Amino acid sequence: MLLSGCCYRFVNVTFWRNSESAESHTKMAHSTGLVQAILFEAADRDNIGGSAYGGQRSICCTPDLAKLEGCKQGEVIRRPSSDDPGWPVVVDTHFSANHLSVKLDDEEVHITKTGMYNLFFISCDPKLRGLAMSGKTIWRNPGGYLPGRMAPLMRFYVFMSLAYLLVMVVWFSNYIRFWRDILPIQNWITLVIALGLFEMTLWYFEYLNFNSSGVRPVGITTWVVTVGAIRKTISRLLILSISMGYGVVRPTLGGLTSKVLLLGLTYFLASELLDISENVGTINDISGKAKLFLVLPDAFLDAFLILWIFTSLSRTLEKLQARRSSVKLDIYRKFTNALAVSVIGSVVWIGYEVCKSHYIHGQ
Repeated sequence: MLLSGCCYRFVNVTFWRNSESAESHTKMAHSTGLVQAILFEAADRDNIGGSAYGGQRSICCTPDLAKLEGCKQGEVIRRPSSDDPGWPVVVDTHFSANHLSVKLDDEEVHITKTGMYNLFFISCDPKLRGLAMSGKTIWRNPGGYLPGRMAPLMRFYVFMSLAYLLVMVVWFSNYIRFWRDILPIQNWITLVIALGLFEMTLWYFEYLNFNSSGVRPVGITTWVVTVGAIRKTISRLLILSISMGYGVVRPTLGGLTSKVLLLGLTYFLASELLDISENVGTINDISGKAKLFLVLPDAFLDAFLILWIFTSLSRTLEKLQARRSSVKLDIYRKFTNALAVSVIGSVVWIGYEVCKSHYIHGQ
């Protein structure tokens, strides 16, 4: 996503054609091949291309479309946007004579409307089949290099860092106050809170660096992602252990320890791979199939954990009822209700995000 007032720039973009295509022209020829860069906002996607007689949609102007649309054959079909006649933006680059390469002018395009933008490099000339390109494009918002969809996360991580800091102050003050009565499981809760604060702070500085430099160093992002994966893994195993009654109904997990640790290791690897693919060295979303391949194991493990947690909670509640431990029973009932609300809230949020994504991308 780009915000209004930002700019887009081509830097050292060069197109290369094969020698066969170049040698089919003479040294005196002027324009011997056209490559077009087209930049458009997602809402204007229907202004690109057309179809003849209800057939397959084509981006390039064919003989039939030239008659129907009045477009120029061999070029991209572009209709002006209703909001701004200057959009979509098309930048033409012509090969000359029998040269093998041509450089696109290093020019800057100013964005006038906030939205999701797409950039295509298109050649409608069949003789330019196998065209290659090099160079880079730079997208910059008014506030920095962070894409518009990522910019609000900087404020979010500041808020979360402060929230974790507040929780940590309250937790540690009570931890020190009642240190003689601390249960082993409360040490793990302390670790989760500390990791949460550390993770949110690291994400903020990672985004700050990205916003100012325009790059995401692999080492820094990998470290942040790993801390997050560790925090998520420990917090899930902690909830599972509490649901099994660890520290309250039973002093140890007994024979279940190895199974819980194996599940934790599997979840850590799945979460680490997913987060690395989404964040390390990347700015754009990964392809749908690749993301699905990585999301499914993570989602399956989360679903399995939820099922195991509530099954364990049910057994723990039965044990507490049998022992007539009214205080512990009341605590576990509240814990169960809180978990149920969290799960329902997560499902609702996922549904909202999916609907929003489909709306934004017009799918």
